[in-house]
Amino acid sequence: MTRDLTTSVPRLAPLAPEQWDENARALLRGRVGLADRYLSGEPDAPRMPNVLGVLGHHPELAAAWLSYNGVLLQEPALDPLLRELVILRVAARTGSGYEWHQHVRIGTQLGLAAAQIDAIGAPSGGPALSPVEALLLTATDELLDDHRLGDRTWAALSGQFDARQLLELLFVAGSYLCLALVFNSVALQPDPDAGPGDRPAPPETEVRP
Repeated sequence: MTRDLTTSVPRLAPLAPEQWDENARALLRGRVGLADRYLSGEPDAPRMPNVLGVLGHHPELAAAWLSYNGVLLQEPALDPLLRELVILRVAARTGSGYEWHQHVRIGTQLGLAAAQIDAIGAPSGGPALSPVEALLLTATDELLDDHRLGDRTWAALSGQFDARQLLELLFVAGSYLCLALVFNSVALQPDPDAGPGDRPAPPETEVRP
């Protein structure tokens, strides 16, 4: 799709746990299950993901975003595996290495196969995708390129998903486009504890004329 836009120098460095004030800590609690562990400063504390460290620069925005995004992730109307397919297509098309990296991991845990992940990064998908999965790639491309779904695609989606799922699909694509813009613009770096088996962002290719 597009190239990985991650550079080696962050424009906005994530806040370290000791830099979070009490107001920011309070806003994070209740929205992130491991908040207290991340912020504890203990030697065995898990490392805070870079995305949370960046959001720490604006704790009120972080709290609102995490609450909203939690609905998409924790109370989904859309099959989580299909959600991850859409997110990965957005990540690939926008060249968001951080987003691609994180959601390859999540998608793999949910059951996305390596061949499916490769197809998500290919211009026209591929035989590893089911008709519904290929339709979701088309829909995501239309949203990114045209900022709306075409009539034919809307009709096809309406035959597969109910109104709640359709609305959620649109919000997933838009929400993760927003995150990709943020990640690319602040040059968010990969988390240091990334496993060696994580798949890189797909190479630069064209998708639609």
